[in-house]
Amino acid sequence: MSEKIYKESEKRTTPLVRYRNIGIMAHIDAGKTTLSERILFYTGVNYKIGETHEGGATMDWMEQERERGITITSAATTCFWREHRLNLIDTPGHVDFTAEVERSLRVLDGAVAVFCSVGKVQPQSETVWRQAQKYGVPVIAMVNKMDRTGADYYGVVEEIKTKLGATPLPLMLPIGKEADFKGVIDVLEGKAYYFGDDNGITITEEDIPAEYMDKYEEYRTYMVETLAEVDEEIMEIFLAEETPDHDTIKAAIRRSTLACGVVPVCCGTAFKNKGIQKLLDAVVDYLPSPIDVWDIHGSDPATGEAMTRHAGDQQPFAALVFKIMTDPFVGKLYYFRVYSGVATQGMTVLNPRTNKRERLGRLLQMHANERKEQEDIFSGDIAAAVGLKNVTTGDTICLEEEPIVLESMSFPEPVISVAVEPKTTGDRDKLSKGLIALADEDPTFRVQSNEETGQTIISGMGELHLEIILDRLIREFKVEANTGAPQVAYREALLGASDSNMKFVRQSGGRGQYGHCIINLLPAERGAGITIENKVVGGNIPKEYIKPIEMGIREAAASGVLAGYPLIDFKVEIIDGSYHPVDSSEMAFKIAGSMALKEAAKKAGICLLEPIMDVELTTPEENMGDLIGDITSRRGAIVEMNAAGGGFTKIRANVPLSELFGYATAIRSLSRGRASYSMEPAHFERVPKQVQDKIVEKK
Repeated sequence: MSEKIYKESEKRTTPLVRYRNIGIMAHIDAGKTTLSERILFYTGVNYKIGETHEGGATMDWMEQERERGITITSAATTCFWREHRLNLIDTPGHVDFTAEVERSLRVLDGAVAVFCSVGKVQPQSETVWRQAQKYGVPVIAMVNKMDRTGADYYGVVEEIKTKLGATPLPLMLPIGKEADFKGVIDVLEGKAYYFGDDNGITITEEDIPAEYMDKYEEYRTYMVETLAEVDEEIMEIFLAEETPDHDTIKAAIRRSTLACGVVPVCCGTAFKNKGIQKLLDAVVDYLPSPIDVWDIHGSDPATGEAMTRHAGDQQPFAALVFKIMTDPFVGKLYYFRVYSGVATQGMTVLNPRTNKRERLGRLLQMHANERKEQEDIFSGDIAAAVGLKNVTTGDTICLEEEPIVLESMSFPEPVISVAVEPKTTGDRDKLSKGLIALADEDPTFRVQSNEETGQTIISGMGELHLEIILDRLIREFKVEANTGAPQVAYREALLGASDSNMKFVRQSGGRGQYGHCIINLLPAERGAGITIENKVVGGNIPKEYIKPIEMGIREAAASGVLAGYPLIDFKVEIIDGSYHPVDSSEMAFKIAGSMALKEAAKKAGICLLEPIMDVELTTPEENMGDLIGDITSRRGAIVEMNAAGGGFTKIRANVPLSELFGYATAIRSLSRGRASYSMEPAHFERVPKQVQDKIVEKK
């Protein structure tokens, strides 16, 4: 730590080195919120335990969350454990709310990934894992629900290795399983821990039971061997055939976790109050403080050159706004993470994206939806501000004298749309205000007007996502709305290459319009986006007209050529053209660019692409045939099938989104309510010719 010199404010109550900014992430129904509630209980924030199934969970504070028993919005809170300050964010597990996980992971230093001991590594577990890897967030795994029938701790450890490609390092081993799950063995301490019936508050430390000694010895050896592969200090001790002591191993686990070399694994049952305190110990011991994430990467807003800042109160102020929420009492809340410096009430900050000044009004420390006013928010803290004006998710706020743009976050594109209209003309203004407020909050929710039909189209990540949006419109904004049938966000793509020589000429007395460009149009790989290259030589098109041609091409691509869906993944080379010294204008070249793209695309041939969903079904074996038949009838393809234990089979399939509306009802009736499924966007695929013809005809 010696090279990391940082100064702290005298007002700070907890040293920065004792901060842990952590998120709880998992597949839906793995028990994240239940775990968060236990953490709040054991750290003394809550005097009683809130239960998700009773609708009393602190972190699930929205009415929609309590009714459905799921997490929709990430909730932030602060608690203390062993004199360490834990800033905790409980994130949603449902794929429709993946943006909540994305933006939370961006501002967190570490995460706890919760796995169900029965479901093991599920599809959404893989998604959140990839998100954590993207931001380089060290992770501790918590195998939850050890009291459930079919619990398999060692199976989860194996799947972390095979499915996630990580190196699991079990810190704990279960004593008993299913209904007989009694406690845990701490592999590092070499002790057994039992949790009392008084909500697990009383912990008894005992020697490891004789029947578990072989298992303990096996995993103790595995711990040292695994660390020797990723940590030089342990490697040297191992090669010298010596035995590392307790403190050396502990320090190596921390170093390896911070470097994302290993994933410490804990186990317990949040619902039955077992193993949570040991997990909190692991969070404090092995997850990073803001000082461990020393280099904060950003760029100079003027030049775009890379810059770094460091944690600490005496550094120039820089923070990232990662979430916006509408609060019925205080208006808009802007959640932000302070990376360096101190935020003070009333201070003026710069938003480098808009290059405008903003004033920090009230500063609030959040506990789910309760708030406590603060004068200062220190480096490493997560808080909310009131009073910002022109700020959106992913914006940096910093000192005007020391500007920096911190790395932002990327969000997936919406895959489903519905038309929405107010029930009465009086609701029209309220509807548009409500939709704008919700779109400000949620980067994966889009609102747009269809100029041809005059309809308002809302787009989101799935049926549940849009259902919640409409529910919030009614409750929070008091506006009733009718919705049309869900629409799929298709895309258009090129079948080949072509060119176009397009002149736009208008003569109507006085000054006319003249724009002329020749382009080559080439298809690109999926996901490559749109690239436009200027290859004009000799000044045949003046430089100031190249940008309008580009704008025309991009606008034409956005509105589509075949059926009004965006044209994606292509390259345009502007190779030649001509101009008129009097009649040429930016508008004329923009129109010429737009017409050139449309003509070239029609010549090249266009196909429609549709979003394909990765569907995972868990079904009783006796209903398997019916469900496979149903998938096939929906143009789906089976990817793999595995036994899930307990007479159930797990089926993975790729199915077009357009065929999945109302799927929940269909599988309930086919399996008498016993089958369950989850799905997430996988990729875009070409639409079969006969289906494409129908879509184009409708349009």
